[in-house]
Amino acid sequence: MVIGIPKEIKEGERRVGMRPSGVRLLVSDGHHVIVEEGAGRLSGISDGEFKEAGAEVVPSAEEVWGRADMIVKVKEPQPSEYGFLREGLILFAYLHLAAAPELAWKLAEGGVTAIAYETVELEDGSLPLLTPMSEIAGRMAVQIGARLLESDGGEGVLLGGIPGVPPANVVILGAGTVGSNAARIAVGMGANVSVLDVDARKLRHLEDVLHGRLLTLNSTPDNVKRAVLEADLVIGCVHRVGERASVLVDEETVGSMKDGAAVIDVAVDQGGCVETSRPTTHSSPTYVVHGVVHYGVPNMPAAVPRTSTPALTDVTLPYVRKIANMGIHRALEEDDSLRRGLNVHEGSIVHPGVASSVGNGR
Repeated sequence: MVIGIPKEIKEGERRVGMRPSGVRLLVSDGHHVIVEEGAGRLSGISDGEFKEAGAEVVPSAEEVWGRADMIVKVKEPQPSEYGFLREGLILFAYLHLAAAPELAWKLAEGGVTAIAYETVELEDGSLPLLTPMSEIAGRMAVQIGARLLESDGGEGVLLGGIPGVPPANVVILGAGTVGSNAARIAVGMGANVSVLDVDARKLRHLEDVLHGRLLTLNSTPDNVKRAVLEADLVIGCVHRVGERASVLVDEETVGSMKDGAAVIDVAVDQGGCVETSRPTTHSSPTYVVHGVVHYGVPNMPAAVPRTSTPALTDVTLPYVRKIANMGIHRALEEDDSLRRGLNVHEGSIVHPGVASSVGNGR
């Protein structure tokens, strides 16, 4: 099989879809890997390293997309890449199609077989290809939030306070991987932390492993509103596999928050869980609504590519090898988790969560 690794073109994206170590294994399996020039540069990987691993490095994205049987990348195709979509192409990447219906239908109309990292799901419900990026995003959210609360646009509050001056109130909506990692960092920095979720088991686990200023609450509308109104920093971490995120905080509630408070909606790539959230970019990450600073960068881990590229590519590689070695049809037949990750196939949107979110067409 010919596997293509294009350079990422989403704004601010610094990751790359494969490391040289992965290339070396695929080449040893008998496959041909094509890498676009400069694809790994922002992750600290040179073209020479890819060549030494056995890849062919080519000058254009058009050549990578045109020659590959399977494209392995980090983020979803951008509009300028839609012309590369074609029948029989296998695409393996983060797609988040629930919030991108146009792309979902472009993939279907183009006859692409699209498998989304974020919907590859194990029998126990865990998401092995989403987890490492969720861990990074959760930890980053608190770092970023601490900066947003500084006086340049924020409240001018130190997240952890000092003796005699109270710390900030951090409210985390969702106790999954993103939320639990955010809670760990926020508690470690000395903030007052409230975590809300509908799953009592997740809340109980957080209480068992974290000590300090941690309050867990059942995620009811009343509890969410009360916590958000007292918050200095709200981190939205709601996630439903393949589906659009549920909106937990409406605009009216945002309008009643403290002036200079901050919202970081990590769920923005699935539509967001705060009504006033919208996607932003690394170059222009924030905006203000009703006096509240909003951060909505959907590819947060791109800011730390030397951490996120190895973390991502190490977990995706076994699935890439399985598809390449078995072929897409046999791989889907034999691997239930990979089959659950299938979003688009043979002209149809086949993932139930994605299909319910994007409707029946434009």
